[in-house]
Amino acid sequence: MLMPHPAVLRGLLAEYEAAAADEPVDATGRPGPRTRDLAYTLCVSTGTRDVRRALETARRHLADAPAPATPPAPVAAGAPAGVAD
Repeated sequence: MLMPHPAVLRGLLAEYEAAAADEPVDATGRPGPRTRDLAYTLCVSTGTRDVRRALETARRHLADAPAPATPPAPVAAGAPAGVAD
């Protein structure tokens, strides 16, 4: 099965967790629309049908993935590219 790039999966997982924590549930106890959309996307991305299994699969996949690369340090304003203070 194809899995999304770890950076994409990491972003989806972070967005889902933030939405689930911040978005209020409706009168029937269902999560809000953003949380539901992200749950669906996680399920499709991980080949699962249940958000709990999607979260487990995503976390397991990310545990096996290499750590994200650290972005380069910003260059000081006015300095030529490649030259740091």
